[in-house]
Amino acid sequence: MPQPKAFTLSNPEGLYDPSANAYSHVAEVRAGSRLVYVAGQGGEGLDGALSPQFDAQVRQALINLKIALASKGASLQDVFKLTLLVVDHSETRLQQWVAAATRAWDGSMTPTCTLIPVPRLALDGMLVEIDAVAALS
Repeated sequence: MPQPKAFTLSNPEGLYDPSANAYSHVAEVRAGSRLVYVAGQGGEGLDGALSPQFDAQVRQALINLKIALASKGASLQDVFKLTLLVVDHSETRLQQWVAAATRAWDGSMTPTCTLIPVPRLALDGMLVEIDAVAALS
């Protein structure tokens, strides 16, 4: 028998529907869940190189996030909270993130997310960083 999910996501009445921007308003984590914290993942490939393209960095950051989660037996479906840091944020970059997140979560409800525009990140040329918290039953 499959275990129930370690958390529930919701969008309460009285708040706008955030699904078009690839996030949920509220996450409730069940007591006793095992939490996995993943440090900010950037768009670096295994060789440390960064694409100059924002959308390519987002795709690689999500790949890196999946690898980090898998090392602890988790997947994107176990993530309930994201923090997204974006250099030179714009509506275009938001839409690129939404498209990538929609593909990554494959139509499932997306985690709670705080997107923070920043002037720069740790490395020259780094355009995005994704920090995540996952919960496992």
